[in-house]
Amino acid sequence: QWYQRRVVITAGGFFTVDFLLKLVSWPKPWLFFKSPLNFLDFMAILPFYMELIAMMTSSGSSAGGKFVVLRICRTSRVVRIFRFARHSKELLVVIRVVHSASKEFAMLAMLIMVFVLLFGTLLYYSEMGYDSGYNSIPLGCWWAIVTVTTVGYGDLAPKSTIGRLIGSIAVVLGIVILALPMTVIVSKFNESYGDVKRTTERQQLKNVRAHAIHHGAIF
Repeated sequence: QWYQRRVVITAGGFFTVDFLLKLVSWPKPWLFFKSPLNFLDFMAILPFYMELIAMMTSSGSSAGGKFVVLRICRTSRVVRIFRFARHSKELLVVIRVVHSASKEFAMLAMLIMVFVLLFGTLLYYSEMGYDSGYNSIPLGCWWAIVTVTTVGYGDLAPKSTIGRLIGSIAVVLGIVILALPMTVIVSKFNESYGDVKRTTERQQLKNVRAHAIHHGAIF
């Protein structure tokens, strides 16, 4: 595994140098972490150094806890994928839509939470006495989450008549709950994408004019 360690060390060193250069060249360093992308860059290199510290300070008595820290650090490396967001206009549009539609997403989360608690509890009590696998309310809530998101794993299914009736109502209401906020979210996405497209077109036109003026053409 020596080549894997070399790749990890090389990547960690590259990202560290890149982060430090941006921090030093930032106009106001004390405002550097106010940018979400800069904070993501910091979170991308932090697991590398946490892993190094855990490996250097590990001992026989605390090896178990240190291995848990190492697993968490290695899993958190996936944060580095968000570094590519700054180079993709489409991803930036999605981030802008999520930020502008925060109220709609909060409403959607609240509706789903109420739906899951209500139908998970109803299905648990309606399936009591049947060998259908609903042994607790959390299992009923798991079924409700799978149902409202229209995934339908099939690991749990009601067997009683009342349970199947509740399940049918949950399927229909789940589609309605997901569809209501989506219209507003799609509308905001179209607005944000239109703004980005118009900004790009204005910048391209500005560049064309500057190029024409530079070469002495009349525009």
